[in-house]
This record gives sequence, C-alpha cells and structure tokens, in this order.
Amino acid sequence: MTDESNRSETAILHVEDNPADARLLEEGFSAAVCNRLHWVRDGAEALEFLEQQPPYVDAPRPDLVLLDLNLPRRSGIEVLERIKRDDDLKQIPVLVLTSSDASNDIEAAYRHHANAYLVKPVDIGECESLAAQIERFWLHTAKLVQPTDDI
Repeated sequence: MTDESNRSETAILHVEDNPADARLLEEGFSAAVCNRLHWVRDGAEALEFLEQQPPYVDAPRPDLVLLDLNLPRRSGIEVLERIKRDDDLKQIPVLVLTSSDASNDIEAAYRHHANAYLVKPVDIGECESLAAQIERFWLHTAKLVQPTDDI
C-alpha cells in the first residue's frame, strides 16, 4: 500500500461543540492531506460514534481523536476516561484540543491518559500549521496500532 493510499484511509474524530471552531479545524485539515475528518458536537455523541451506536453503526474506527474538554452532555474528561478504559478503543491516540491552558485541565487530561494536550489555534494560518503537524506526526511518523478483527 502506498503512502498516498494510507493517507486517504485516515479517519479523525473531532469532538467539538462550537461550530466555528469545528469549521476552522476542518479548513485547516483541508489544506493538509487528511480528508476524513468526522465531527460530532458533544461527549455523548462522541461515545455513540466510537461505539458504533445509532446513528453511527457504520462509523469508521478513528485513527485519532481530537477532543475538546468543555462539552455538553458528557465532558471531554468523561469521554477520555471511557476511551482509555475500553479495550477496543484505548489504543486510539486522543489529543485534547481545547481553549483552556489552565494547569488543572492539563493535569487532568494527562492523568486520564491523553496522548497530547493542545491549545486551539485562533486563526486559519495557525490551524493549517497545527493540522499539518498533527497529520505529519500522528498519522505518518508515529506507528499506530492497526485495528484487526480481534481488537
């Protein structure tokens, strides 16, 4: 399989309640190679997507999760805890992508096994740069577990 075909199969789940922030990230990733960015609006919807519950029964298993902390219905920390406790999901890298740079939020995210903590960019240029860095490192440089039938 070529590098180009691996890129087209990459799936990222973006969990973000703010449509403007979601759109900014989508634009940032459109400049990068990854083109399978899936957006959900809250923590409960994220878990439905990850667990392939209705209406997401055909959702792909994401290669990466970008997770906001301040979400309705279930907080980002609750979603992170659930992912990292689940044997089928815990190997998916979760990058907290939030507006908070408060030390207690950073500590809580890492305590619950976030793979990275990133502060949201404020403009499209910063977002394109961040998207390219995420894609380059997490989807091309880092070696991730590939899902199999028994995972």
